[in-house]
Amino acid sequence: MSATDTLEPTTIKAYLRPIDSEGLAAFAAKGKANPASRGTNKVHTVMEGQYRSLSTVGNHAPVVVDEPLHLFGEDTAPAPGEIVLSGLGGCLAVGITAVATWKGVKLSKLEVFMEGDIGNPAAWGAGGALEKLPAELGFQVIRVKVVVEGDASREVLDEIVKHANFYSPVANSMRNPIPMTVEMA
Repeated sequence: MSATDTLEPTTIKAYLRPIDSEGLAAFAAKGKANPASRGTNKVHTVMEGQYRSLSTVGNHAPVVVDEPLHLFGEDTAPAPGEIVLSGLGGCLAVGITAVATWKGVKLSKLEVFMEGDIGNPAAWGAGGALEKLPAELGFQVIRVKVVVEGDASREVLDEIVKHANFYSPVANSMRNPIPMTVEMA
């Protein structure tokens, strides 16, 4: 028997690429010093035709939005509601990563699964169920499942997810009424 036959197998754990913990701490300190501070997100959307549009954010490639065939789109890209859910998933993933970093937990896996029940009986206001109120339109319920693994117990990981959800800007935007104006430019 050779020496390699008696060695115990070893498991190598790979962790997700970490964020800058010192930068995160400085950003947190800045927020603590000025809790009323606000940022501004800017997006420019241009309609191509039918229901396909391109939304540009800074110098990034445009985000393409379309509607599925059964809603008279070409199904070339995610629908607006799916883009909203992807924003929620991205924000929760960012928050979970930040809270884990803050708590000194290394993550090896993070996936966010979302589904939302959305209604559009008013056909975007184009002659459908016009007696509907705004609260009856759009997402009626959103379900989020988070798969997270790292070098902490399930209880600690659960605490991280709950904390990130509580402070998520996008989740809170969806949970809370937001003053909004839509007007001609």
